[in-house]
Amino acid sequence: MLLSASAEEDFLDPDIAFSVNVSMKDGQNLSAKFKVAEHYYLYQERISFVVKSGNVQLGKPILPAAILKNDPNFGDVYIYKHDFNIDVPVSGQGDFEVIVKYQGCAAAGLCYPPQKKTINLSTATLGNSATNNAVSDFLSQAKQVATVSTPETKEATVSTPVAPTVDTAANATVSETDQITNMLSGGNTWVAIAFFFGIGLLLAFTPCVFPMIPILSSIIVGQGAGLTTRRAFTLSLVYVLAMALTYTAAGVLAGLFGANLQAAFQNPWILISFSAIFVLLALSMFGFYELQLPASVQAKLADVSNKQQGGTLTGVAIMGLLSALIVGPCVAPPLAGALIYIGQTGDALLGGAALFALSMGMGVPLLLIGTAAGKYMPRAGGWMDNVKAVFGVSLLAVAIWMLSRILPDAISLLLWAILAIASAIYLGALEAATTGWQKLGKTLGLILLTWGLFLLIAVASGGNSVLNPLAHLASGNSTTSTSAVAHTNFRNVSGITDLETALSEAKNQGKPVMLDFYADWCVSCKEMESFTFSDQAVTQRLNNMVLLQVDMTANTAEQQAVLKRFGLVGPPAILFFNGNGQEQRNLRVVGFMKAQPFAAQLDKALAK
Repeated sequence: MLLSASAEEDFLDPDIAFSVNVSMKDGQNLSAKFKVAEHYYLYQERISFVVKSGNVQLGKPILPAAILKNDPNFGDVYIYKHDFNIDVPVSGQGDFEVIVKYQGCAAAGLCYPPQKKTINLSTATLGNSATNNAVSDFLSQAKQVATVSTPETKEATVSTPVAPTVDTAANATVSETDQITNMLSGGNTWVAIAFFFGIGLLLAFTPCVFPMIPILSSIIVGQGAGLTTRRAFTLSLVYVLAMALTYTAAGVLAGLFGANLQAAFQNPWILISFSAIFVLLALSMFGFYELQLPASVQAKLADVSNKQQGGTLTGVAIMGLLSALIVGPCVAPPLAGALIYIGQTGDALLGGAALFALSMGMGVPLLLIGTAAGKYMPRAGGWMDNVKAVFGVSLLAVAIWMLSRILPDAISLLLWAILAIASAIYLGALEAATTGWQKLGKTLGLILLTWGLFLLIAVASGGNSVLNPLAHLASGNSTTSTSAVAHTNFRNVSGITDLETALSEAKNQGKPVMLDFYADWCVSCKEMESFTFSDQAVTQRLNNMVLLQVDMTANTAEQQAVLKRFGLVGPPAILFFNGNGQEQRNLRVVGFMKAQPFAAQLDKALAK
């Protein structure tokens, strides 16, 4: 609604209500930083970038999350209430002029006329923005976000909403991730932080965090019989704080710059090196084994192991840092919500505080277990050797679990089989048992021996499941489809252009689309394949959809660009598009979801 001149005197000048600073982020992307005054907002669809002069082309703008609002003038629209950034890919070289167009309103009722600013830029420089310092240059290079391949055009206009959140006043259904984002935006800081702490407690025993338990426990046990409860608590606290600070820093960087450090640390050489450390730690636990190595080599191995066991607080902190970056790279809904909030508002303080609270919640069980390990650990004798052997096996399991992200299924299964059979023999599965404890050990050993033999059969017959090694041999049972079958049903899309082509084809057919973001190193992705996509009820519904998948295993620049296109920072994430090619954002799934609720989610997608 346009107001009279007298009424407009109470409103800010448009240059004060809205401002934009445009500069070259690097030689292939420009960055537009919009500032929006309180109680004012900009329309997402009214933002566009036009080349006025120069030999360059602009790609499709990479938009942050927007808010759905029922506007009295335009109906349902997407708006920005807070400061936000937009990146626009640039192809070509030399000096050029770009016109930035935008329009906004005051919440009190005044709609401003369309605004436009002309900015002179050059691909040979990084512009005149004060933020282009050495630190931002380094982070920009670390992101390695691809230039988005789009049809060459002189104008890049925002035509469809990307990664929108939903205003709670709009009475619309929103995804779990967006609900969490809106909670942070609601203003009740302490409630939001307490919520994230509670969610962290619930996430503590998920597959992405659970391996940290034997890592920390082995550090505590490796201290020896002279360890006090206070020392165990201190070591545990240092480990948890290092993990929490690393999660927080990595999360803030991902929210502000899209640089997923955890994904970068899934490099095969890094995983192999870290697994080797776990093997050394495990060997140090097996003090009763004869390694059959020269004394000098054994001394060097022991020295390396002792240093990594955290004999100093610095060593423990390093182990916590590496565990956060390497062991658990998957994205959960609370993490994704916090990252969207940071990216949308630039509020790294509140977003970082939420992530730190989430991390500390995840660390509380680790703190309790680590302290208990120091308090109740046997002080001497045969019990101590048995306890250390258990943790040694646990560390070998963590090493195999990490290597399975990069090894062929057959080799991974073979390693699990060897570990299970060796543990069974140690427990006395093939020996006579006389005492109660020996009989218990033999029982557990026979279970492990049987499982190990099943795994060997799976290796020989082409299986690929550790938990269900013989499932692939079951005939006529569709509920036991292996994850490999579920995986091959997807059409792989390598970049934005490929994705847009696939979506266009599905739109022409009037078919709904499911887009899955997957990676071999993502534990939750593997869970979705093994337990959700292979379910009969889910499979029946998936047969009615076009299935697309972005395989983030290599984490290439093109794959990162697709992630950023939808405001995501990493797998697992599943998006749904209706028959008109429009994303149904309220149905987004981030993180693992069991088969039954996922089937219900598919019903909603198919109904639209």
